[in-house]
Amino acid sequence: EDVMKILEEAPNARKALRENYDNLLNVADYCYNNYIQGSVKALEETKKFTTQSLASVAYQISTLASSVLSLLDAQTNQLRHMESSINLIGQFSKGQGEI
Repeated sequence: EDVMKILEEAPNARKALRENYDNLLNVADYCYNNYIQGSVKALEETKKFTTQSLASVAYQISTLASSVLSLLDAQTNQLRHMESSINLIGQFSKGQGEI
């Protein structure tokens, strides 16, 4: 259930990162053009945009990393459950062979 939710959300999260990449390129072009024109406020705007962009990317990466860790935890739990089932079947089979 958790695994399916994470797998469904992953494409949207990847798309958001790609869109953010395009947005960052646009911001970089804007800041560069302002800087070339010698705008005094260009440096302050560049700092502001850079800070906001980096915070956004860091948040998105953190969210994706948390999702991946949740996915790995869910898969680990599934594997433990399967291992327990296999061990139980193995014990049952040994018990049947002794009778």
